[in-house]
Amino acid sequence: MKKKLSVVVLLASLLLAACGGKNGETDSSAKKEAGNAEQVITVASGGELSTLDSAHYTDVYSSDMIGQVVEGLYRMDKNHDPELAVAASEPTVSDDGLVYTFKLKESKWSNGDPVVAGDFVSAFKNVVDPSFGSSSSNQMDIFKNGRKIREGQASIDELGVKAIDDQTLEMTLEYPIPYLAQVLVGTPFMPKNEKFVKEKGEDYGTSADNFVGNGPFVISGWDGNTETWKLTKNKDYWDQKNVKLDTINVQVVKEIGTGTNLFDAGDLDYTVLADTYALQYKDSPQANFVPKAMVGYLSPNHKREVTGNVNVRKAILQAIDKETFAKDILGDGSTAINGFVPKDFAKDPEIGEDFRKENGDFLAYDLEAAQKSWETAKKELGKDQIELELLSADSALAKKTIEYVQGQLQQNLSGLKITLKSVPLQNRLDLQTAGNFDLVFGTWTPDYADPINFLEFYDSKSGLNTAGYNNPEYDQGLNDARITLANEPEKRWDKLKELEETLIEKDAAVLPLYQGAIGYLKADQLKDLQVFPFGRTVSYRLAYVE
Repeated sequence: MKKKLSVVVLLASLLLAACGGKNGETDSSAKKEAGNAEQVITVASGGELSTLDSAHYTDVYSSDMIGQVVEGLYRMDKNHDPELAVAASEPTVSDDGLVYTFKLKESKWSNGDPVVAGDFVSAFKNVVDPSFGSSSSNQMDIFKNGRKIREGQASIDELGVKAIDDQTLEMTLEYPIPYLAQVLVGTPFMPKNEKFVKEKGEDYGTSADNFVGNGPFVISGWDGNTETWKLTKNKDYWDQKNVKLDTINVQVVKEIGTGTNLFDAGDLDYTVLADTYALQYKDSPQANFVPKAMVGYLSPNHKREVTGNVNVRKAILQAIDKETFAKDILGDGSTAINGFVPKDFAKDPEIGEDFRKENGDFLAYDLEAAQKSWETAKKELGKDQIELELLSADSALAKKTIEYVQGQLQQNLSGLKITLKSVPLQNRLDLQTAGNFDLVFGTWTPDYADPINFLEFYDSKSGLNTAGYNNPEYDQGLNDARITLANEPEKRWDKLKELEETLIEKDAAVLPLYQGAIGYLKADQLKDLQVFPFGRTVSYRLAYVE
C-alpha cells in the first residue's frame, strides 16, 4: 500500500520531544517519532453526528466525537483502564463507601473559561432532570436520590452531587460502587460549561458553534447536518503537550465498501471493516480485528398487539440462524450470542468464571421450537397472516442485518411478511423514542464492565427502554442488584444471572443476535490509535503519524 501521508521537516516539532509522564502520557521516543511527520489524518465515521450534548447522545458515533472534545474526571489509558483526567488526584472516600470528594486540576474550556466543579454538577443534573429528556437518565441512579428525581419523587436539588468550591466536587452515592472510576469515564458523566449551556439553551450541542469542550481536540465545521467536520489540537487542553495530532479530518462514510475504496486510494487513514469486506481484507497487514463488548439486537415493541405477544417474540428469536449470520455475513470476528451480556466482559467475583459461560444459552436457534411458538402465537392472536415492519438506521451494517433477518423470518415462519424501513440514524432514534415501530435493529455498547449496564437497559423507567418492557419483578431485581446486594458480590452476581434469564428465556423482552467485534483498516504510519473493547469506540488522543 502506498504511503498516504506526506512527510515534511518541521523544525518546531523538535520542541515536542519532551518526556511524557504519568496518566497514560507517551514517552519521549514516541514524541521524536511523531516529530518529523505532518500530524494530519483523515478518518471515517460510520454515521452522522447527531449531537455534542453528553446528556442527549443515544448513538456511538456521537459518543465517540464527544469523547474527542470533552474529558471527565477520568479517561482511558493505553491499557483501557481508567486514569485521572480532570481529577487532580484519587478521591477521598468516606468509611461507608458512599461519599467521594474529588479535587480538580486547573483546566480550561475551549472558550477560555475555567473548568469548575459546578460544571459537573449542572451536567449531571441535566442528565437526571425528567424535563430535560435524557435517555441516559438512569445512569444517574448511582447518586443519592438519582432515581427518585427522574421518577418525580424528589427535587433536582436533592441529587447527591455538589460543588464545595470551584475545585472541589463531592459525590454522595446511593450505594457503594467499587467500579466507580470505570463508570465515570462514561459519556453521561462528562462536564458541560454551565455558563455557556445557559447562554445557548436548547441550541447547545446542536452545532460546533453552539458547543465548547475541554478535551484534547476542538471541533469545527459541523453545523448539525454536515457530513464532514474537523478536529484540531486544543491548545488549552491541560495535557496538550502529549497530544501529537494537529488535525483530524472526519467524514461520514456509511457504506463499508466506500470506506475501503477511499482507504485504498489513500484518502482515509482509518475506516471500519465489516461483513464481506472483513473477509476480503482479513489477511491485509492494515486490517485489525478487536473483540468488543457490543451486542446487536432486535427490540420488539411490547405495546403493540403482535410484538407484545411473548410467543411471537420467542418465535422470532429462535427462527434466526445467528451463527451463519456472524460468520458468513459479518465476517469481522463477531460471534452469535444467546444472551444479552457478552462473553469476556465480566467475571464471577468468587470463582472468576465468565458471565456468559456461566449463565449459558437462552433461546438459541431452534427451528422446531420457533415454529411451535409461532403457531401458538397465531392462535392466540387469531391471525394466520401477519405483517411486521423492521426499522433500522441506514448504515451498511444495519441494512445487511435487517435484510438477513427478513429472509430468515419469512422463510422459517409461515404467514409472516417483514417490510424493511431504513432511515438516517437520528430519524430511527426519533421513531424509537416515539414508539413508532414493530421491530427495530440496534446495538448496545456498555460504558463499564458490569452486567448491570446491559440489564438495566430494560428497566421500565430507563429512557433507553423504548420497547416498553415492563416487569415489576425485573425492576425490583435490578434495584436489589444496585442497592440491597451491593456489598454481597456473590449474591449480587446470582441475581444478575437470574435477571438475564428472565429478560431472555422467560419474557424474550429483547432479541440478541450477535456480539460484535471492531474490524478496521489503519494506515501503517498511524500509530497508537486507541480502539476500545467497550464504551466509546476510538480515541485519537495518543495517536500520531510516524
